[in-house]
Amino acid sequence: MRILAGRYKGRSIKTISSSSYRPTQSRIRKSLFDILGPLDGISFLDLYAGSGIIGFEAASRGAIDVTFVENNYITIKLLHKNIQKFDEGIFFVQKQNALNYLKSCGKYDIIFADPPYGCNELPELVKLGLDHIKDFGTFILESRTGDELPESTDDRTYGDTQLNLWKK
Repeated sequence: MRILAGRYKGRSIKTISSSSYRPTQSRIRKSLFDILGPLDGISFLDLYAGSGIIGFEAASRGAIDVTFVENNYITIKLLHKNIQKFDEGIFFVQKQNALNYLKSCGKYDIIFADPPYGCNELPELVKLGLDHIKDFGTFILESRTGDELPESTDDRTYGDTQLNLWKK
């Protein structure tokens, strides 16, 4: 998997083919970052981070602080390997359940969440996410098309995947 644009464009990110996470497809990533626009100087939280491709893409496009939250030990090892490919100290990894992290974390400019399909906690995730974005921030949820969610500011559908965005 490769970073699509920005200062790290073309840099490869390792994934695990037998893993339980599903990396965001490149066409969806491109669309997401086209919607978000420039990320210069922002803080970015990547919940259910998996390989970290979304957070690395955010850093490539200007984010100055990227936090990955993941609770799978093997996936965390992968995140640390991927972070070693970068010489900047802007990446932080939290081994924790995403909802528990949101209950105690600070605020971020952008929060991206990509929970496993079939997650029963989407309404709580959206509420907590909105509580932890800064003024003028954005909370983004990638989920299965048709999942019942609180009304969002913007939503886009890509086959069986939807992106919902809430802006503060």
